[in-house]
Amino acid sequence: MNMMGHLQQLGRSLMLPTIVLPGAAVFLSLSALPWASMGLPSVQTHLHTAGMALFTFLPYLFAFGVAMGMTSNAGAAGLAALAGMFIYTGIINASHYELEPTVFTGVIIGLFASIFNEKFKSIKLPEYIQFFGGPRFVPLIVSLFSALWAMIMVQIAPALHNSLIALGDIVSSGGGFGVFLFGFVLRILVVFGLHHLVSHVFWFQVGGYTLPNGQVVFGDLPRFFAGDPTAGAFMAGLYPTMMFALPAIAFAIIDEAREDLKPKIRKTFLVAALSSFLTGVTEPIEFAFLFVAPYLFIVHALLSGLMMWFTYELGIRDGFSFSAGALDFLVNEHLATKGWLLIPIGIVFGLIYYVLFRWAIRRFQIPTPGREEGSQLDEWAGDIPYRAPLILEAIGGKENIVQMEACITRLRLKVSNERLIDIDSLKALGAAGVIRLGGGNVQIVFGTYSELIREEMDKAIRRDQSRVLFNAPVQGRMMPLTEVPDPIFAGKLVGDGVAFMPERGELVAPVGGKVIHVYPSMHAVGIRTPEGLDVLLHIGIDTSQLKGKGFKALVKEGDAVVPGQLLITFDLNTVRKGGKSLATPMVITNSERVSSWSFAPFKTVKRGQASVMSVVLKERSGGEKP
Repeated sequence: MNMMGHLQQLGRSLMLPTIVLPGAAVFLSLSALPWASMGLPSVQTHLHTAGMALFTFLPYLFAFGVAMGMTSNAGAAGLAALAGMFIYTGIINASHYELEPTVFTGVIIGLFASIFNEKFKSIKLPEYIQFFGGPRFVPLIVSLFSALWAMIMVQIAPALHNSLIALGDIVSSGGGFGVFLFGFVLRILVVFGLHHLVSHVFWFQVGGYTLPNGQVVFGDLPRFFAGDPTAGAFMAGLYPTMMFALPAIAFAIIDEAREDLKPKIRKTFLVAALSSFLTGVTEPIEFAFLFVAPYLFIVHALLSGLMMWFTYELGIRDGFSFSAGALDFLVNEHLATKGWLLIPIGIVFGLIYYVLFRWAIRRFQIPTPGREEGSQLDEWAGDIPYRAPLILEAIGGKENIVQMEACITRLRLKVSNERLIDIDSLKALGAAGVIRLGGGNVQIVFGTYSELIREEMDKAIRRDQSRVLFNAPVQGRMMPLTEVPDPIFAGKLVGDGVAFMPERGELVAPVGGKVIHVYPSMHAVGIRTPEGLDVLLHIGIDTSQLKGKGFKALVKEGDAVVPGQLLITFDLNTVRKGGKSLATPMVITNSERVSSWSFAPFKTVKRGQASVMSVVLKERSGGEKP
């Protein structure tokens, strides 16, 4: 794995532990209610303790999360990281220095746990001590490392402690400009999925605050929830961007869409706008214009940084447990300083964004979704179980996947061959964008459905031996079989499947198999797949009366064919004039062998495009596939 691959994996791993923080914010918010006046002072104490407990044990969560994330959920690595944290804490507590485990410590131990896991998980020791070999060796070596690390930290702790506080002072001395740089870089790194790397430093490490009990907490986020009135500078300015600016872009895209596509675009982007407003998930909107107008994304990043600078200078300090959405704003507003100002500021900021983006889209003719037929975002969430196999095929099949993980908004893949990835198919299947990081590392942005997609893809991989995938046999528009202007095909009397309206006179094999029939008029051909499915490809409707005029068959009965192989060429004008319709059905004539069907979006497809249809075969008695 190259450097970018390691960084994207680390970025995802750093995100894992933060999923527990909304719980801490809820407990702390509930503890602010007047429980004492209700005669329940102990409830307030317990709720506050519950909220702060998650921050107290945050280093342990980071150690476990990083170890698991960097090893694709290797239990031995996670357990080793926790054991290492216990050992580390025990040693530093026994020292005469007032030390506390930090998030940085958790990250370091988690990283080394993942490294040791990969290096020693298969280690073989002499037979008489092999009990300690293999995965059982990982906790041993991590425990040893943690003990040594703790001994070193005891010696350098005072200097390191002072350095972290000094670093916070240096960052603070940068004032608003430092906050601006942070906001700008944060948005740019979203493109590569590496934004957690820079945010982790500022939100969990830089700057110290001493609690009344003498404990010191580090990082803008823990300090904010601990009651530090100076914390929140690196979070407050994100609220106007997440809650107002990004939704404003969504509305601009809706209003600039073509009238015929506007209803569909409106439904899609209203959901995206609501997601950004409530939860701060912005990628579905940002990726809608990132690739078609990257210069506009740079302007967006600059404006986001400027907004953070502006809120800083106004003395606004606010924070969040997960992301700067409305839910976090409402839950945490009682801890903020001048937090209410973020609402009117955000409204004005959103109006500026709306006007700017509508002007830019129209002035520079930016092909945002809805301004061209192939819109990148589609409404298809309910079809995830059916689309997952098609996504898998568009990635290049299970053989092309070395590693597959998902974070909140994107699939993070390591593939064997990036050239096998069909970006157009992925976009047609709902991807907002595809990012190549080099070395086979690829990210596919699917929004908040990414984890569900990964789960369904895992299921598809496990059962793919009973699944047959079909490529597009022609270039043209894909259409439901029921729209074919012929009652025989539309009524599925010949078989079930899909149809196409060809734009070029070339018919290719949608699957591999054996040619079992070439009609004398050459307007149709039949293929039998290795699984025993009989596939009929019929060029046009009522075209047999042409008696072969305009058709040329390039295969004969008995020939073996592979997907994408040219079968028949035909003259488009001759077929259009001589037949009732150019509609070309692709049906499985023995469809009783099929258990379930799934189809790609009914849009324009390229010849040989993978994969436009997927079927799961029925099992025979005894569990055999037909």
